[in-house]
Amino acid sequence: MTDPTPADGPRKTAPEDRATAGPFDESEANPVRPYIDLGGIKILPREGLNLRLEVEEQTKRIVAVGLDYAGSTLQVQPFAAPRSAGLWEETREQIRQQIRQQGGRVEEREGPLGPELLAEVPVIAGPEATAGKRLARFVGVDGPRWFLRGVIGGAATADVEAAASVEDLFRSIVVVRGSSPMPPRDLIPLKMPATPGTA
Repeated sequence: MTDPTPADGPRKTAPEDRATAGPFDESEANPVRPYIDLGGIKILPREGLNLRLEVEEQTKRIVAVGLDYAGSTLQVQPFAAPRSAGLWEETREQIRQQIRQQGGRVEEREGPLGPELLAEVPVIAGPEATAGKRLARFVGVDGPRWFLRGVIGGAATADVEAAASVEDLFRSIVVVRGSSPMPPRDLIPLKMPATPGTA
């Protein structure tokens, strides 16, 4: 028996103008723009943007894309998602639990991209293991058959201008879901970009 209330299944969470302002589905992207092709996502190059691929030690597969921009960091991961339901509501709950288990603090707020989490995460750094706290913003957007998750650190957690620049960067990302069937929550495969000049 299904309950007719919206709580029945996780609804998709995305900015109202997602289809026109991003993050984009491959079918919505401007085909003439010079994107950097990373497989599951495409990034629009811009002045001052540094790109890092985060690789899992054992499997050597790329598990996330790190972007350094505007004195901030943005880590993004594209996931396969069901056609009708969203993943961001459930994912936020999992992030909340993880951060609390680590002894951090987390609050949900409405951000420019929709609901987001602002977290204070404990960090142990240095040989004397001095504990500090690091602020991170967790953002997510449910698209057609995909979910794009971002973790924002650095200046964009507090500085309005840096935040606007990083949000704009997040919204310029194109997700390439592909047509092959994938279980929901599976990471859409990422790959090394082709060397510039080779198409």
